Amino acid sequence: MILFHGTTEIIEKPNVSFSKSYLDFGKGFYLTTYQKQAEKWALRKALRKQKSAIVNVYELSDDLEKYNVLQFKHENEKWLDFVCACRKGDNIYKNYDIIIGAVANDDVFN
Repeated sequence: MILFHGTTEIIEKPNVSFSKSYLDFGKGFYLTTYQKQAEKWALRKALRKQKSAIVNVYELSDDLEKYNVLQFKHENEKWLDFVCACRKGDNIYKNYDIIIGAVANDDVFN
């Protein structure tokens, strides 16, 4: 599976130590399967930092059975509770190697 990360730096090996805290799925390295979405994130970050936009591309095996995966197939109450908990600083995300799901549109919290 091909994954994308939009930013302003070339990142050879993902490193979660640079991640901000209180994100939707906790502190981590956020990837998307949608190249256009990564391009938008890269452009947004590039404008903010006045740097060039860069989309890093990674290949991950489709065999995720060796990882502890939490997948949210829909934005439902369980997903919202998880996102809210992580944004408040709860460390529940640390129970998983990979979390799959949509990031929140902040309008959902209004």
